[in-house]
Amino acid sequence: MFAPQSELTTQRATAVSSANPLADKLKINLDYDELMNCMRCGFCLPACPTYRETGLEAASPRGRIALMKAVTDGLMEPDQAFADQLNLCLGCRACEPACPSGVKYGHLLEQARDSIEDHARHPWWIRMIRTAAFRYLFPKQKRIYRLGKLLAFYQRSGIRWLARKTGILRILPKQMREMEMILPAATGKGLTKRLGTHIPAQGKTVAKVGMFRGCIMDILFQETNRKTVELLTASGCEVYIPEEQNCCGALHAHSGEQELARELARNNIRAFRAANVDFIVVNAGGCGALLKEYDHLLKEDTEWQEDARWFASRVKDISEILVDLGNPIEYQSLNKRVTYQDSCHLRNVMKVNSQPRKLLRSIPNAEYVELFEADRCCGSAGIYNLVQPEMSANILNEKMENVKKTKADILVTANPGCLLQMKLGIYQAGLQDQMKAVHIVDLLAEAKKSS
Repeated sequence: MFAPQSELTTQRATAVSSANPLADKLKINLDYDELMNCMRCGFCLPACPTYRETGLEAASPRGRIALMKAVTDGLMEPDQAFADQLNLCLGCRACEPACPSGVKYGHLLEQARDSIEDHARHPWWIRMIRTAAFRYLFPKQKRIYRLGKLLAFYQRSGIRWLARKTGILRILPKQMREMEMILPAATGKGLTKRLGTHIPAQGKTVAKVGMFRGCIMDILFQETNRKTVELLTASGCEVYIPEEQNCCGALHAHSGEQELARELARNNIRAFRAANVDFIVVNAGGCGALLKEYDHLLKEDTEWQEDARWFASRVKDISEILVDLGNPIEYQSLNKRVTYQDSCHLRNVMKVNSQPRKLLRSIPNAEYVELFEADRCCGSAGIYNLVQPEMSANILNEKMENVKKTKADILVTANPGCLLQMKLGIYQAGLQDQMKAVHIVDLLAEAKKSS
């Protein structure tokens, strides 16, 4: 009689021993049951942006799973080409809705990247940047605010004007220069400093919700955060903003820093559990996707499993609250042509698709036009546009060709990274005088009738 697959996985983990430490780590980390779920049918191929760009089997979800399985089966050694293919993946997870077997490719990718990072040999300056960002910046919200103050000083003191005028920014890579150009106004003052930690509902109270403010979101998109609270209270939500919350950990999880992501998850769970909220509301699809999967992230931590399930079950996007739960909000007329670009993680992981579109269609006189392939990644993918600029640019160029055809006045999205990428795409396509990119919260708050 054959042993169950879970027993084979355990045997593989305990019997690992080879001359390649990375191969050993992959054999332990990778979920072999999940690898075996892939039927190699190929439904994921047309859904994958990197496969569409390259036409290479290895650059597809099916191909990457085959590479992972070959390593765990001892058929190949994980070399630099193996790591490069996994790092080329955007992690958009568009392959998951397309998969008839329900393979959780995103989980496999994070497990593989975590193993690779443990054995990566980065140059000293990359190690320094990673350590500074992942260990000493993102986990500490007070340091995020200090960064916000520095950015605000740079933007408003004349240094930014001088840097552009003298051309000193040319020492930066092209993609970083472009990002500097489209960054919104920064602030070093957190949302709770402006609004407090408790904002009562307007009208009939429908729920007690916790607002996830994010880390970078709270210094670069704080107006969007403020307007999120405005919409929530207008819809009848009593809003709490736990001061003790921190970064969601998505960048850590996607960059091979799983244990640091778990530390951040535990602290967020502790903060929102203490607030005893009905729902945890996010306005950033990238953050929401990981928050929604805290139960998976902490599945091996028996002490936190119950709390992680409690947390994950309560995570909702702002559009879900406004459409499915809150009191109706009245909007004033907007004589504009509007289109919508999906946030990959909002659509593919949080399964939020119809609600943003329903909200946009509810604005009087706004002409909504569907963007062709709105569900395809824009190429932002966290910091992907910085570490894989060529592939990101190719994907963005294809996206902007579809955007042009909508002839929209307003391009809407629901994630800060996507928003910056769309602003960059509009600039590169020379469409600044024809359209603007906005977060859906900002558009809804602008269109909301004054009470």
